[in-house]
Amino acid sequence: MKFIELLRDHLDAFNQAYDGQITSSMRQAIFAMLNCRSNTERTSQWACRSCTHTADFPLSCGHRSCPQCQHNTTTEWLNKQQAKLLPVEYYMVTFTLPYELRSVTKHQPELMYQAMFSVAASVLKDFAKNSKQLGGDIGFTGVLHTHNRRRDYHPHIHFIIPAGSFNKHKKQWKKNKGKYLFNAFNLAKVWRARLLAQLAKLSLKLPSSIPQKWVVDCQHVGKGLPALKYLSRYLYRGVLPDKNIVSNIDGQISFAYLENHGQNSQTNTTEIRTLPTVEFLWLVLQHVLPKGLRRVRDFGLLRGGSARLRQRIRLMLAVAGTVFAPLENTTKTQAIRPCPCCRQPMIFMGVHRNKHARLTSFLRQKPTTPNATV
Repeated sequence: MKFIELLRDHLDAFNQAYDGQITSSMRQAIFAMLNCRSNTERTSQWACRSCTHTADFPLSCGHRSCPQCQHNTTTEWLNKQQAKLLPVEYYMVTFTLPYELRSVTKHQPELMYQAMFSVAASVLKDFAKNSKQLGGDIGFTGVLHTHNRRRDYHPHIHFIIPAGSFNKHKKQWKKNKGKYLFNAFNLAKVWRARLLAQLAKLSLKLPSSIPQKWVVDCQHVGKGLPALKYLSRYLYRGVLPDKNIVSNIDGQISFAYLENHGQNSQTNTTEIRTLPTVEFLWLVLQHVLPKGLRRVRDFGLLRGGSARLRQRIRLMLAVAGTVFAPLENTTKTQAIRPCPCCRQPMIFMGVHRNKHARLTSFLRQKPTTPNATV
């Protein structure tokens, strides 16, 4: 059972139920998924090494919301981030948007997500500079997630942070001591004040009731690679993998998800959630991001332009006796197709235009206005 098949079978009912809430970005995602690997303008051409057989195959849509695309993209991102890892302890800091502001985010996602990134980054940088243990420049990678484990709308940003800072005046790396980075309650207070001030500058209409206490979580996560793997889980493979859809009975879709019982719980249990098909489609599609919005951002020492500085820090740590863990295998997987005639490997010959592609007129049939909401 695949999400795309459910979307194709129930598209008319979905359009009728959520017509006023479907954004242009969502329609583009739907269009891409419905044509993924089935009816594309270009095809990949393959030729057999042992016989004369050739074949054309439709391309993947490549959309970041498609559940059957982007596996290689996830691997490539992990490889690039792993190359930036420092041999130190890491922390994960999560900034969560309160429930009362989520309706504003649905109406103005680009402005809100950009404000969340910029404000949270400024909070982390200032806390590091004012910290007695750090007192310097830090680096961190932020990943925007828009849902919780049940796939409800729940915008938050995870940041993974190496436990140390670089003093550019003394040219020294300062290691953070212990398993404590920043006070989460103080982070939450500053996060609230700065974000509300930024939203006021943007002239966004905010609800009258905004909670005084916001949530920021700061946890020690050991080495950085496990945290990176957690962040990559939903980055480029859609909101819900097809393997998690467990049943389709009488118009009710059930999917499995992992639930963590309690903040200090170390075990996850598999839970089942069931929704009517159209509601299930909306549950997933509401997480389509605006076109062009960067979900992953590097800051400070982890930016692409800081490669030399990271190498300098590694040399400092090596001189100090730090043991470097070996990198995981970063070999890029190669696409392999067996020949249907002789079963020998086929050679990729390139990408060509598909003259027989019959693109649907889905986007033309359902025009949207710029003010459509998620």
